[in-house]
Amino acid sequence: MRIFVTGATGFIGSAVVSELLSAGHEVLGLARSDEAADSLLKVGASVHRGSLDDLESLRSGAEASDGVIHTAFNHDFSNMAAAGETDQRAIQTFGAALAGSGRPLVVTSVIAHLAPGRIGTEEDATDGNTAGKHRIASEEDALALASQGVRVSVLRLPPSVHGDGDRGGFVPALINAARRTGAAAYVGEGSNCWSAVHRLDAARLYRLALESAPAGSKLHAIGEEGVSIRELAQVIGRRLELPVISKSMEEAPGHFGWLAHFASQNIQASSQLTQELLGWKPEHAELLRDLEGDYYFKN
Repeated sequence: MRIFVTGATGFIGSAVVSELLSAGHEVLGLARSDEAADSLLKVGASVHRGSLDDLESLRSGAEASDGVIHTAFNHDFSNMAAAGETDQRAIQTFGAALAGSGRPLVVTSVIAHLAPGRIGTEEDATDGNTAGKHRIASEEDALALASQGVRVSVLRLPPSVHGDGDRGGFVPALINAARRTGAAAYVGEGSNCWSAVHRLDAARLYRLALESAPAGSKLHAIGEEGVSIRELAQVIGRRLELPVISKSMEEAPGHFGWLAHFASQNIQASSQLTQELLGWKPEHAELLRDLEGDYYFKN
């Protein structure tokens, strides 16, 4: 199949492109710069110039393809509402282009919008009071496309999608905060946990979703249900040779910056139903083991 991929040169999207090409698919990657276009050509993908704000480019890319994988998102934590609206418009554009065709559309979402207090499942609905609320409208719009002849699936990611090349994720933010403040920290007792997945495992799930997920599927790319923030801080402190300390809720913003809210939250989910549905199994390194690699601590 010829697959249109947004975010095709990003941390997750580039892994998805490689996974698709290795499986024999053709890839048409969205590129907004010459540098992005060159990187796609080097790995054997075709280039479609445009951006998330250019809805005509999204429409024509989808219409020229046998399916769409949407990984792009503007992670501007100073204005997540606007980022969510841009994402919603992109999904609506894909839906209009694919309506009635039965072609697949895989849309990226997050587990952070599930109700807190327990380990979320694929069957759980969204919760508007959670940290990931900016993704709710996008997920709901995507799932509604199942009734319009689109084989749509929503793939929810955990707070940590890790691996070589992780520069802008939550774990690098913890490392940067430790370097900036001179200490690796957690909030309170640090017993709250994040789910995690290796980027290569996530990429494989995107491909499986594209190939065979039923319309309206909600999928969880979860390799580990929970890694405690205290464990993360301990590894970061050891690797950077810095003290490991606890911060109160009041002190957290000064240490973590924009990450303070997430650093104190339990953001967990399981992937049991996804594994049963698609035969997907996480195979790559778990998060704490991955942190032993030098790529997370290069200056």
